Amino acid sequence: MRFPAALLALLLPVHPLPAETLKINGSTTVNLPAAEAAEILRAERKLDIQVDTQGGSSGGVSMLGDGLVQIGMLSRHVNDDDRAKYPAVKFREIQIGEDAVALIVSRDVWDGGVHALTQQQIKDIYESKITNWQDVGGKPQRIAFFNKEPGRGTWEVFAHWAYGNPKAAPQVSFPEVGGNEETRNKVGSTRGALSQLSASWADGRKIFALGIKREDGTVVDPTNENIANQKYPLSRSLLLLTNGEPTGVARTYVDFMLSDRGQDLVKKHGYLRLKDLSK
Repeated sequence: MRFPAALLALLLPVHPLPAETLKINGSTTVNLPAAEAAEILRAERKLDIQVDTQGGSSGGVSMLGDGLVQIGMLSRHVNDDDRAKYPAVKFREIQIGEDAVALIVSRDVWDGGVHALTQQQIKDIYESKITNWQDVGGKPQRIAFFNKEPGRGTWEVFAHWAYGNPKAAPQVSFPEVGGNEETRNKVGSTRGALSQLSASWADGRKIFALGIKREDGTVVDPTNENIANQKYPLSRSLLLLTNGEPTGVARTYVDFMLSDRGQDLVKKHGYLRLKDLSK
């Protein structure tokens, strides 16, 4: 028996086209609002979105450059080395907020009287010329420095501020920490600890953000006001990175992050929204 073509089409099983999967990877700092936005879009729009933080900001750049993700999350800007490695990629940075890198310390250091450091003191600690908190106004205690992994956006912002160029930062042999949560836990549970971390992660209970002492003796703390007006020197943009103009699900996601609801997520996690920044 031969069936008419129209009837045959109705009898054959229908396999819907797979939904487009949006893959996002990069900075653990950007991940907080980005992952919550993904949850909302999964629930409300039934979008398939995968968010990961493998390799931090540099991981976001490389995975986008290799075509493994559609969006990178960055807490630093794309640099010349990134562009040289991926000459065919049209990197497009989309700012979603603003944050700051702070030098954070454990509670015993803070209670011991160290609330701010000069740039030179920080460099001397990084280069192991200063190894005890009593040499910078604290109590006798060995400095336990946890260095952010080179390539992390947090480390690159720190190194650029301290040395003018991350490539000029000396090689050091401190224990390394990766994501923000690991850094917070290491510093919070170690006496005499110091590290670089997103200022918004300093809870004022177990870990504390130091101010930067200027040459005239004034101290600039990493407050939202000082970040917004750019008085604090280690402020940084929080970025989504795409290859050219985003399309499809990536466009939907970017538009959500720039909407009022997406910007409220940025604020919820302790960062500055775009409209909070000084023009």
